Amino acid sequence: MTLSSASSRSSLRERKKALTRRSIQEHALRLFAAKGYEATTVQEIAAAAGVSHMTFFRYFPTKEDVILIDDYDRLIIEQLAARPAGEPIMDKIRGALKAGLERVYAADREALLARTRLILRTPALRARLWEQQASTERLIARALAAASGQEGDDLRLRVAVAASLAAVTTAVLVWAENEGADELPVLIDQALSALRNELGRADG
Repeated sequence: MTLSSASSRSSLRERKKALTRRSIQEHALRLFAAKGYEATTVQEIAAAAGVSHMTFFRYFPTKEDVILIDDYDRLIIEQLAARPAGEPIMDKIRGALKAGLERVYAADREALLARTRLILRTPALRARLWEQQASTERLIARALAAASGQEGDDLRLRVAVAASLAAVTTAVLVWAENEGADELPVLIDQALSALRNELGRADG
């Protein structure tokens, strides 16, 4: 087997996995909308998606994860790596967060809206959302630290990332509360601009 054919097969497997994951999530959202989150079982989601419940758990360790897991963290890290080396930390974070969410939004706006609305009205999902945000915060802080030669637990980095993520999360929640009436990228830009303006005022 040549290197190119091995790479092609690997790429095909990844595409198939991505399609399976997306199918499971789409069927889960449909069932949650029809029956409610608590009343829907993993077995029902798996059956609707045409996979075994064991396959479900290979993609999503818990029922909550079928709603909460996405590609956002990976996209943010990719975007951070693409930012200019000498860019100020807040600008670097802002650019990466905006670019990552814009790609998620462009890929499937309606699924993102449905997921966020479900999180808002489901206590178990809201609790996991804050856990997930803390994990994303640590991931971004480590990536920024590695790029700048700082410590991963540097307080300044952690605060900058936490504040930026909080602004983005607030924008997403407002968007869902208003039933997607506004464009999410616009709200995110407004939220991050408000944060930057307040920080600038504090510096003055």
